[in-house]
Amino acid sequence: MSKVTMAKSHLMGLVGDEDTCTAFLLGGIGELNDKREPNFLVVKKDTTIGDIESNLKRLLARKDIGIILINQHIANDVRHIIEAHTAAIPALLEIPSKEHPYDASKDSILKRAKGMFNI
Repeated sequence: MSKVTMAKSHLMGLVGDEDTCTAFLLGGIGELNDKREPNFLVVKKDTTIGDIESNLKRLLARKDIGIILINQHIANDVRHIIEAHTAAIPALLEIPSKEHPYDASKDSILKRAKGMFNI
């Protein structure tokens, strides 16, 4: 009889505007960990940069998250945290929002990947 081992699954984290979070939460990514902390942050007009920074750092430190999606216009406000993150997991991916199109020239992760392949 063969022994099958299952890989541990990871959650997806999200830092985004209301429309982006609504779409992903309707898709089923919302979870709470044992400490009742959500794996997402809805960034509203009154959300401070400090709140975004502390929540992104909290998501980056969680061992149960494998990918963190962040709206690119929000990522621009916490670029120093994104550029300091070098671990493969969780992967940080910048995504567009309904109001702000994706700009590849601002994506530090894409720049890093291009540098690896000398593109």
